[in-house]
This record gives sequence, structure tokens and C-alpha cells, in this order.
Amino acid sequence: MTDSITPFMLSIPDSELELLRRRLGETRWPNAETADGWVQGVPLACAKALVEYWRTAYDWRRCESKLNGFGQFRTTIDGLGIHFLHVRSKHPDALPLLMTHGWPGSVIEFHKVIGPLSDPTAHGGKASNAFHVVAPSLPGYGFSDKPARKGWNVDRIADAWITLMRRLGYQRYVAQGGDWGSVITTTIAQKRPAELAGIHVNLIAAPPQPLSDPPTPEEQDAVAAGQLYQTAENGYALAQATKPQTLGYGLADSPAGQAMWIYEKFQSWTDCGGDPESLLTRDEILDNIMLYWLTNSGASSARLYWESFASQVGRLSAGVDVPSGFSLFPKELVRPPRAWVERVFSNIIHWNKLPRGGHFAAFEQPEIFVDEVRACFRSLR
Repeated sequence: MTDSITPFMLSIPDSELELLRRRLGETRWPNAETADGWVQGVPLACAKALVEYWRTAYDWRRCESKLNGFGQFRTTIDGLGIHFLHVRSKHPDALPLLMTHGWPGSVIEFHKVIGPLSDPTAHGGKASNAFHVVAPSLPGYGFSDKPARKGWNVDRIADAWITLMRRLGYQRYVAQGGDWGSVITTTIAQKRPAELAGIHVNLIAAPPQPLSDPPTPEEQDAVAAGQLYQTAENGYALAQATKPQTLGYGLADSPAGQAMWIYEKFQSWTDCGGDPESLLTRDEILDNIMLYWLTNSGASSARLYWESFASQVGRLSAGVDVPSGFSLFPKELVRPPRAWVERVFSNIIHWNKLPRGGHFAAFEQPEIFVDEVRACFRSLR
């Protein structure tokens, strides 16, 4: 086993990009939806428009250059190659920040916040706000390796991230996450590595608690959001948690299929008023999708649900006592009231409800996200 860290440069062969364009041109489409809007999933017209843009106008080399510009690296941890972005601030007193994405996201989610976080003086901020940013790709996602055997669950990933930060030489750091990144960040906090100073999450993994009599407005909102998720938004998770391999054949074979599996979530999980392209550009959406298509990560990314989905709530019974911050975006999938969260997290240092934003906070509302991360960790510097 080696502890070496190797620079990683992306250079996808032209032949692979040409093959993608050919496959997109040969897409076999289903018939159109039988209900208006997105209630049955991505409307056929929207799907065709996105695929046509992908085939004829999208420029992967732009995204490739952007990722290479951040500084990409790979290292082997617990037998698996891990890809990560590492952007060191020019400010010597910068606080190291570990950022973890989820599904169906990637390190692309962070492309608008890495600059303001690592170089605040170039973005209207103060040097005292600076962070060294470390953003790994989850095992089986993007340019990290795909596990060949079961066992890469949230607990193991948390151990790998602790090892990564030690390998980078950081003796004190903070951690941030959303979606699976929230669960992994919380798990790191439960493990209490000596170097961890605090955490911030924008998806709050706190189990439901007995309701007040009568229920408070916050409790009513939390219950309604939970019911909506279970009845209208949970199908993808059940498929990925039970039969990820079967699902993976279609995602591996059809770029249009892989794209719509993700595109639909950007419509239903963002604060976009029903139109994801009013919030994120087609290029941004496709940049993220490309990290799944180019790496054939449909099945391997889905397996994280098979590995961890059933156990993620139970792990919170141990509680979290490290300094913890929470940003509540109004269109997040779950929105527990503070009273529920306090039963799990005993040392809340930041709690804020935001006026706009959804599940992909850094991607959707980068300025708000940066302000929240700065505010949360200001007292820990």
C-alpha cells in the first residue's frame, strides 16, 4: 500500500466523445408522457432538447479545463483509488475544509464556491474567511475507483476521508456536506478524529420525533416534506438500494437514459420554479452528467444506497457532540425543526433558515452557500 498523492490530469480521448455523440444521435425514444408537466418524469420534449444540445453544442473540453485548473489528485486509501480536488488558499491562516458531495451530484457541484472559499479577497471577502478546500469524489463516483467487492458503506468512506485529511497533513480541519455528504460528514463527527474542529451540513439527517400537541408549524412542515418524499420522490432510492446492478445496465448503455435519471432530480430537488434550466445552465447540468457517463458510474454510484441506505438513520442514535452548523434551504427534501435536531446534535453553533435554495445548495445558490459556510465556522478559527 502506498501513501503517495499523484497529480491527476483529465484528457478524455476524442474517440470517446465522438462515440458519445453517435450514441446520442441513435437514441430510441419512448412515447410522450400522458400527463402535463414533469409529474411522470422528464417530458419527452425536454429530454430531446437536452440531448440535442449535448450532441451538437456541448463542449466537454471546457469542463475538462475547469477541473484541471482546480488541481486534481488521486491517492489510494484502503485499497481503492480516490480522486479529489485540492485547492490550497494563498492565505497562510486558511482553515482546511473537507467538502463531500452526494448522489446525483459530483465535485462539479462545488465549482462556483471553490474560488470564493479559497480566495475570498478576489471575491469581495476578507482573508480571515479563507479555506483550503479538499473535495473528494465518492468511491464509485466520477474519477474515483469503483469498489469491486461489497463493504464500501458510509462508515468506511468516513474512515477514508479521515485518512485523506491526515495524509494531506492537516492537523485541524472542518467538514461540510449535503446529501450523502451530509451523512458521511456526520459519521466523521461521530468518530471524533482529533483533527476535526466542527461540521456544517445542508441536509439535516435527524430522525422524526414525537410531535407537540398541537404540532408546531415547523413540525407540520417537516411531516409534510417527509410524506412528499416517501410518496413522490423515493422511487429512485428504492431502486438503487435494492437492485443497483439491474438498474446499471440501462444507465451504462444509454447516455440519454443516464442523463434523464439525473436531470429529473435537478428539476424536482432544486428551487427552480419547475424549470431547472432557469437556475442551472445546460452546460452545468451536462458537466455533472458527464462525470457519470464518461466513467460509467451509473451502477457503482447507485450501490452506495445498497450499502448504506437502510442503516443511515440508525447510526444517529449515538448522537453528535462536535460543534455543528446547519443551513436550512426551503426546497430541501427534508426539513426537521431545531427541536428534533437538538436531540441528535448537542453542540449547535449555527442555525439559519434561508430564503431560497434547494437540495444542491452550492450549485444553486453559491453566494448564500459561501456566506453560510463562512458564518458557521467563523467561531472555530
